[in-house]
Amino acid sequence: MSATGTSRQKMPADILAMKGGAPIVCLTAYTTPIAKLVDPHCDLVLVGDSVGMVLHGLPSTLGVTMEMMVMHGQAVARGLSNALMVIDMPFGSYEESPAQAFRNAARLMAETGAGAVKLEGGVHMAETIAFLVARGIPVMAHIGLTPQSVNTLGGYKVQGRGEGRARLIADAKAVAEAGAFSVVLEKVPQGLADEITAEVAIPTVGIGAGAGCDGQVLVVDDMLGLFADFKPKFVKRFGQLGVAAEAAVADYAAEVRERSFPAAEHSFADEVKK
Repeated sequence: MSATGTSRQKMPADILAMKGGAPIVCLTAYTTPIAKLVDPHCDLVLVGDSVGMVLHGLPSTLGVTMEMMVMHGQAVARGLSNALMVIDMPFGSYEESPAQAFRNAARLMAETGAGAVKLEGGVHMAETIAFLVARGIPVMAHIGLTPQSVNTLGGYKVQGRGEGRARLIADAKAVAEAGAFSVVLEKVPQGLADEITAEVAIPTVGIGAGAGCDGQVLVVDDMLGLFADFKPKFVKRFGQLGVAAEAAVADYAAEVRERSFPAAEHSFADEVKK
């Protein structure tokens, strides 16, 4: 006789079912310790290609490779037991064709244990999303500001104003109709995000898109105050861990230089007392 636990890790269908209900909580994670930290509190944990900028010092996400995503995905998977793990498809791994996207998405899921992949793009990626979903790969879409397209977008600008409004609504409807189980709305005016949320049947997860979305996502290092190179307007610092860490390092360095660390309690005697 087999026994199963009372809890299980969330699946894409669980996230889809949260449409219009309790807000979806999502954070990024790139390592096992952070995954363990956020897992009890999140519905989704995203292994984002933001890892390139946050942990590897890259100027954008464009230099992130499949190998990097696999490595960080494996690390995050070891720390999760509750949240659905979604992994970003890096730039150049899916744009060429649906077949290319399938090969790389299948590899990411097989080698990391991710429950879904995320890719950027709206109308022009609908065929690829449908191709993946039809072959058993759940897809989280990403529209609005798509960082992998920063060079064609002309920078990290708000998307969906003026003539871009109708285009973004079309993108949202296209990815929903193609079978995506949710869609990230990044750096989109709040009113437009509210309209999209009302019009599509899949959950919207906002980042810089207002409180009306079905959920929210932030880069964990941003909200913890660990990444301080710059701070987007949509980021709230829920902690100042970077400041605390810098102070701790300074204290350590000072005690080493004055020889007050290590003290007797941190050292070993030549002989064990009997």
